[in-house]
Amino acid sequence: MTNNRLTTSWGAPVGDNQNSITAGDRGPTLLQDVHLLEKLAHFNRERVPERVVHAKGAGAHGYFEVTNDVSKYTKANFLSEVGKRTPLFIRFSTVAGELGSADTVRDPRGFAVKFYTEEGNYDIVGNNTPVFFIRDAIKFPDFIHTQKRDPQTHLKNPNAIWDFWSLSPEALHQVTILMSDRGIPATLRHMHGFGSHTFKWTNAEGDGVWIKYHFKTEQGVKNISPEVAAKIAGENPDYHTEDLFNAIEKGDFPAWKLYVQIMPLEDADTYRFDPFDVTKVWSQKDYPLIEVGRMVLDRNPENYFAEVEQATFSPGTLVPGVDVSPDKMLQGRLFAYHDAHRYRVGANHQALPINRARNEVKNYQRDGQMRFDDNGGKSVYYEPNSFGGPSETPEHKQAAFPVSGVADSVGYDHNDHYTQAGDLYRLMNEEQRAHLVSNIVGAMKPVERDDIKLRQIQHFYKADPEYGTRIAEGLGLAVPESVK
Repeated sequence: MTNNRLTTSWGAPVGDNQNSITAGDRGPTLLQDVHLLEKLAHFNRERVPERVVHAKGAGAHGYFEVTNDVSKYTKANFLSEVGKRTPLFIRFSTVAGELGSADTVRDPRGFAVKFYTEEGNYDIVGNNTPVFFIRDAIKFPDFIHTQKRDPQTHLKNPNAIWDFWSLSPEALHQVTILMSDRGIPATLRHMHGFGSHTFKWTNAEGDGVWIKYHFKTEQGVKNISPEVAAKIAGENPDYHTEDLFNAIEKGDFPAWKLYVQIMPLEDADTYRFDPFDVTKVWSQKDYPLIEVGRMVLDRNPENYFAEVEQATFSPGTLVPGVDVSPDKMLQGRLFAYHDAHRYRVGANHQALPINRARNEVKNYQRDGQMRFDDNGGKSVYYEPNSFGGPSETPEHKQAAFPVSGVADSVGYDHNDHYTQAGDLYRLMNEEQRAHLVSNIVGAMKPVERDDIKLRQIQHFYKADPEYGTRIAEGLGLAVPESVK
């Protein structure tokens, strides 16, 4: 017979899990009921701090299979040969909402993939959009503050949202995507994913290229209207989470094709947009999509907290063959993501089963809260040393790149924030444009100050005169003469 007896956290059998120890039938509860105290104390500590952003999420396990030889571009081991499979875990999320918020809000979706490669873990941490609202990490805390709750009313604040966007014209491209039909995916399975930033691939010979990641859903892109989204949010706020779980559970495994755009290093100096500006895309006419492989999700988590909530991702979780770019937003994320996990989950978050590398980890990092392995045992605990401890392998250094200039607080050289947003608007058919205008007008009507509305209308007008005029008319305002 299987031993299935209930125990305390220290392994002792529990004799009564239904009744507290009291002084007589009606007497007060006794402090000596250590099982009760342990249960209550642990219950009080069951919630780790939720993520500041991307708090609401769903995840799944799967695999990545290489379908095209890209070894001439990168020495990354998991991309080394056609047919090679690498296990992975993915977490989808909304950005601004809290842990209990609705899945079907208008918001970008986080798209974070952890590859458990033979050379360590590799994370691609992006969104379901190819661009972002800002392009320098120094603006990120302020931007997220505008998406969160007002410190006085504890309500979402349209004044803050549109004031910030109107003062940050680089946001226009992403705002246009967010307010379009793509702003509310039908399910997590029916949306694309992007690495968003520019990264660098380096091959075995040390030659490099700039790249961008594109995950294309094999289920097709499907979106839902604001009216349907609001109805679902009221009836089933966990709709996307449930849909993903049920699809995998019944064997309808979601899949995405991974492609990259590849830019020669020297093109970065002459391309018509700054290729490191995350508010811009590279034209696929200039740099076509090249197939890399296929991602399939085929297994649900066994425990949400242990796997989805404790999963930690960072664009700084890199492997040999993948390097970073001068993208100012990416540079900030390299610090901020790891640091957020050290605060939220703990200094040893990388050792948790969901985050632990499948290959052996050898380093001199010791101690810290919740260290649950052998903590390096009795091995040498510093480096350099004369006792055969692990040492660096110079061939795995990140690729060198030249730098120049004066240390200063500087922006990007390119400040055309309107061409790509206007191009996107002109690509839309009339129905899509009408939806976009309606969504923006509805979102801006609660803004209390006309000067904020007019400032934002000017951005829309500069992207496309029709775009700005229709927004202005919907708000009962006129496009300022100064911008015409």
